[in-house]
Amino acid sequence: RQKTKQSKTKESKTKQSKTDIKEKKVVSKSGEKSNKVLIFVMIITFLPFGSAVYAIETPDPGLAEIMNYRQYDEMFSSSGQPTREQFSYIANQGFERIVYIAFTNNRNALPDEDQIVKGLGMEYMQVPVDFSNPLPDEFYAFADSMQRNTGKKTLLHCQVNARATAFSFLYRVIYGDTPIFEAKADMNTVWQPDQVWRDFIFEVLGQNSIDPNCEGCDWDPPSPRQ
Repeated sequence: RQKTKQSKTKESKTKQSKTDIKEKKVVSKSGEKSNKVLIFVMIITFLPFGSAVYAIETPDPGLAEIMNYRQYDEMFSSSGQPTREQFSYIANQGFERIVYIAFTNNRNALPDEDQIVKGLGMEYMQVPVDFSNPLPDEFYAFADSMQRNTGKKTLLHCQVNARATAFSFLYRVIYGDTPIFEAKADMNTVWQPDQVWRDFIFEVLGQNSIDPNCEGCDWDPPSPRQ
């Protein structure tokens, strides 16, 4: 009987020891998770003030397939050149106005885009902007058409959404009161304007008494391609 009691006591101690080990492992894992959460929170808390903040919304999956599609809000988006099929999808998504700011002789342009768009029941406007020489009057022609009817869901596009993001940046900052750093970060998801376009942007902002500089804004043109 004495041996049986001793055996049971040893078994009890062994079980208790295993339980303690398991509890220590659980505490250790819990501690590791807590530390990871704490580290993550610290990283988020101490992000630099100048870090990019994006206003771009997540678009419909079908619209997201359009080249460099960017949705700024439910009424205004910009993109590169849509295909014929994509224009039908754009119309089905409730767009009412298409503004094209490039030339129809571009490699991926649609020469009959005006007919395609009008045939789908949408308003069409073209402002042919020379990529090497954008002019303030061309921007104001676009902006005036937008301001005449702000309630129309609009897609502004060019070939790759370079011209269009620059025009979108200006329109949102001047007419939509979007902060410079926010609109600039959105534009930079597509490209960093070269010197020609930076000077154009600065000129238009200056005409509207807006300072292009902001904390975290980098306006240095990209290095020329070798």
